[in-house]
Amino acid sequence: MPTEHHPDDQFHPPTDADPYWTETCWFTFTVPERRLSGQLYPFFRTNQRVLSAGAFFWDETGCTPTDALYARQFWHLPMSDQPLTDIHLPNGISYRCTEPQRRWEVAYDDPDTDDPAEAVSVRLAFDGIAPPHHLGGSHLDQPGRFRGTINLCGEQIAVDAYGFRDRSWGPRSQFGLGIHGTSARCGGYSYATASEQDAFHAITMDFGTGSLAIHGYLLRDGTWSKVRSGTRQVVDRDPHTAHPTAVTVDLVDELGRTLHAEGRCQNSIGLYLNPNLYSINCLTEWSFDGVTAFGEDHDNWSATGIRRFLRSRRRRGAAPTAPDRRPGHELGREG
Repeated sequence: MPTEHHPDDQFHPPTDADPYWTETCWFTFTVPERRLSGQLYPFFRTNQRVLSAGAFFWDETGCTPTDALYARQFWHLPMSDQPLTDIHLPNGISYRCTEPQRRWEVAYDDPDTDDPAEAVSVRLAFDGIAPPHHLGGSHLDQPGRFRGTINLCGEQIAVDAYGFRDRSWGPRSQFGLGIHGTSARCGGYSYATASEQDAFHAITMDFGTGSLAIHGYLLRDGTWSKVRSGTRQVVDRDPHTAHPTAVTVDLVDELGRTLHAEGRCQNSIGLYLNPNLYSINCLTEWSFDGVTAFGEDHDNWSATGIRRFLRSRRRRGAAPTAPDRRPGHELGREG
């Protein structure tokens, strides 16, 4: 019998003819013991019938698409009539939903490489450990566990770790000074999963009074609750790249529970996920509630925001230069 898919696992019909109507379907996974991160990120412009799609893999040895282990972003690919629940994209990404709102098969095959020593492929199964958490009627986030393999340049790497997925749908212009049509020029996306009983997630935006939580959850001793308020702070940045190296998140949920999490970034990559979203993605080791867990921290900026931030650092004498990757070099404190 065919699977009856949930509407939020499918493409959503555009509500108008806006050419910037957008859908995303992002999966992010890690191999913490190797400081290895990977993510697949398609960006569909439904009314234009085009999409972009990226596959990125990085560790602590590279921090841009040009020196990462692997980074391949395609733009202006044709959009087909395939359902999102069983789709094969021209850049090599494949998704298949096998259980509504919970299980996905995630795959990638580099479309260009004919040398096995340079080939990149992914075969992963994602199992959600909690129901998707919705932000309004046009975004969802879900923690889960990835199991499978990554074949990276001739090496097969086993994956068995917690990760995340999210989806958005609705108008998303590439114009404006702020992120996603808001006045916020920076923000964050932070999460960690210690087990199916203990986890957190927070989306933060800075509207001029600090990076404040607008969405998220706490999962403590198996009890889930929506975040009511909170903050994210970048405590330290690398003096050369300006990428975060230490982050704190403080949250209060609707049950009145509090959380203080301290994160140490294990790697980073800075890249444009779309023309007006520059994201510094970091595998992060988080300490909270007496446990240590891996997750991620994303330092998000509009195109205007990141340019002004980096040029301001340059004027203060903290200009990003070639990264110093010598063991034990000191981290710089954010000014």
